[in-house]
Amino acid sequence: MSVVTKKIVKESNVESFELIKQMIEEHEVQYIDLRFTDLRGKEHHVSLPINKVDQNFFTYGKAFDGSSLCGWQGINQSDLILIPDAKTATLDPFVEFETVNIRCDVYHPDTNAPYDRDPRVVAKRAEKYLLDSGIAEVCYFGQEVEFFIFEDVRWDIRMNGSFYQVDSGEACWNSGTRMENGNLGHRPRIKGGYFPVPPVDSYHDLRAFMCEALFKMGLVPEVHHHEVANCGQNEITTRHGTLLQKADDLLTFKYAVHNVAHAHNKTVTFMPKPLVGDNGSGLHCHQSLAKGGKNIFAGSGYGGLSETALFYIGGIIKHARALNAFTNPSTNSYKRLVPGFEAPVTMVYSQGNRSAAIRIPHVFSEHEKRIEARFPDAMANPYLAFSALLMAGLDGIKNKIDPGEAVNENLYDLSEEKVKTFPSLCSSLTQALEALEVDHQFLLEGGVFTQSLIESYIQVKKEEVAKLNMTTHPIEFDLYYSL
Repeated sequence: MSVVTKKIVKESNVESFELIKQMIEEHEVQYIDLRFTDLRGKEHHVSLPINKVDQNFFTYGKAFDGSSLCGWQGINQSDLILIPDAKTATLDPFVEFETVNIRCDVYHPDTNAPYDRDPRVVAKRAEKYLLDSGIAEVCYFGQEVEFFIFEDVRWDIRMNGSFYQVDSGEACWNSGTRMENGNLGHRPRIKGGYFPVPPVDSYHDLRAFMCEALFKMGLVPEVHHHEVANCGQNEITTRHGTLLQKADDLLTFKYAVHNVAHAHNKTVTFMPKPLVGDNGSGLHCHQSLAKGGKNIFAGSGYGGLSETALFYIGGIIKHARALNAFTNPSTNSYKRLVPGFEAPVTMVYSQGNRSAAIRIPHVFSEHEKRIEARFPDAMANPYLAFSALLMAGLDGIKNKIDPGEAVNENLYDLSEEKVKTFPSLCSSLTQALEALEVDHQFLLEGGVFTQSLIESYIQVKKEEVAKLNMTTHPIEFDLYYSL
């Protein structure tokens, strides 16, 4: 039986088709855009005209070449199937022809089952594992996303040299630059970009445009502001949701922010550390568990947390170095995780302490009680990173892992000897991958992650490390050229 005629989804597809059909008719849609994500977290798409979208489409899906995605199929067994999830349908505000974007799950045509290296199915299995555990019914995630807006970015890598350079009219190094229309002088200083009003905050209106685009695509922005670093560091926070929903949302978020910036002749990066000597960008992950409509993280323990929440923290602390492979998955990530730039390096928890890797935010009701993991960054594949955080937390709950004492001091001010008494995050992607190779049994529980996915992911990331390690760096000329 051919790939395109094999039935993948057994359940009724009438409701899915009717939902999309209604959108097509109401908005005169011309194309359906299928979205899916590779192991790295990079979003991919393929577009179909509406005459290819019928009831059968939601049953049989769309075949594609899985060998062209990093860490997926070999070329000799390349066929995979995209099955659309109609509940995720949203209009695309950035294209000329009316288009509906739909997130897809990836299936294997030989087994009629979800493809085990599809990141989205990992998140679905994580949610099911939580429900089956009886510990809770829902894991809620909230995310604060930081990013840089630049006006010019250039780089080149050759046999005989390499460079990169970013620029922005807001950058502190442009205070003495002659500009075509005059240098107006209003810009943040290094580490001086937190909450200034315009004209120092020169991206206020652009962030508002980004928020409007997010609203149109189904997200609910709750706050936007300039962040601490100079040269266009910004943050937008959107309303919390379930683990799968917020993983989907982060991809939509990136797509919207990139395209709004592009339309205004700007460019956005979610790289954690594009600047030397100023703060980097993180992805602060707020988490809580609910059962029977009740927030089971609220209690009478430290910071108003329950024993369950403290055990959840214990699990994250225990597995933190393995988690780094998913939550901080780039070589650039570890240029952010250094002391002195508001990014954590020590794996402890504390109430309101932003030097700790896990913060307990001040809230106004038990319903809002949660923890905030401050170490992840937006290079993460959200399906894998969020699922890994949940699995670590559940391991902590099941095994009653003590998180230790909370640390209320500024960790950056403590002596090196004192800091060494606490668990630490990894200082390189190599360390993180080595930790994941040793410590991943907790991820395999319930079949949430698979050994195949973990091994493939590690291989993809090792190739990134090797590419960097084999490339001569300008700092090496500075250090060694004249020796």
